[in-house]
Amino acid sequence: MMKKTMYPEKTERVVTFLNRQEVDFLDKVGKDALFSSGAKVSRAKILSWSIEFLKKLKFSGENIKTEDDFEKKLMETLDRRTDGGQSHCHGGQIKSGGLK
Repeated sequence: MMKKTMYPEKTERVVTFLNRQEVDFLDKVGKDALFSSGAKVSRAKILSWSIEFLKKLKFSGENIKTEDDFEKKLMETLDRRTDGGQSHCHGGQIKSGGLK
């Protein structure tokens, strides 16, 4: 759902360095969207939507020092938000189930 504001949203350009596998993943997500829905979704839009999703989860960077810390905290955050209080994220694998 798109947010409506009284003022146009100002966007900032962010330059990042991704490895080949990361770029390939973003491209695959974009191609999946294109072939399944007909919508062209850019790498930038995928990253933007990912950030908005993390914000909805109220994800913070508190006590994160490494990639492993980040992944562990994200899995814990998702576990707290899963249906019925049952954990669906185990060992870095997200199981079926949805967010509340």
